[in-house]
Amino acid sequence: MRHPSLLKRSATVLALIDMQEGFRPLMADFDELSERLGLLVEACRLLGVPIVFTEQYPKGLGPTVEAIARHLPAGERPIEKLSFSACGVGEFDLRLREAHAEQILLCGIEAHICVAQTGLQLLQEGYQVHLLRDGIGSRLPRNQEVAAGRLGSAGAILSSIEMALFELCPAGTAEFKLMQQIVKRLR
Repeated sequence: MRHPSLLKRSATVLALIDMQEGFRPLMADFDELSERLGLLVEACRLLGVPIVFTEQYPKGLGPTVEAIARHLPAGERPIEKLSFSACGVGEFDLRLREAHAEQILLCGIEAHICVAQTGLQLLQEGYQVHLLRDGIGSRLPRNQEVAAGRLGSAGAILSSIEMALFELCPAGTAEFKLMQQIVKRLR
């Protein structure tokens, strides 16, 4: 019998929170995080996993970074928000429902603010949240640790990009060899 915390493609949505240009000068590892998340988006597209992405106050913080934007489906637009949590923003909630989401791959910035508040609200609403530890960032690394600990204590499943991708694409699937090539590029 399959463990209930293993990801299922048909029930999973990637929620990418606020990976915007305005954060670049504030975070030491911003470029590395952006590249990893770009590969994650590329992999989710390969697997047909729906992608929902947000931008916090885009007039001030700018657009989604190019390392990610270039992998997004053509015509896909961000969900603009002013609140820290993406939950409660009508379009975010609607896209999750339209995708029949049960499991959420959660990543982005800042881990201890927008990601944490979104994750806590998603848990409250009954979603199974998989926090991708190598897919979150904060200006101060210690805040990433606090956010992960708090979300884990609240019921989120702590995971990694590679772990999630191989749950979504097990050996023997049609996309497995292509997925291996993407995973090899992760840093």
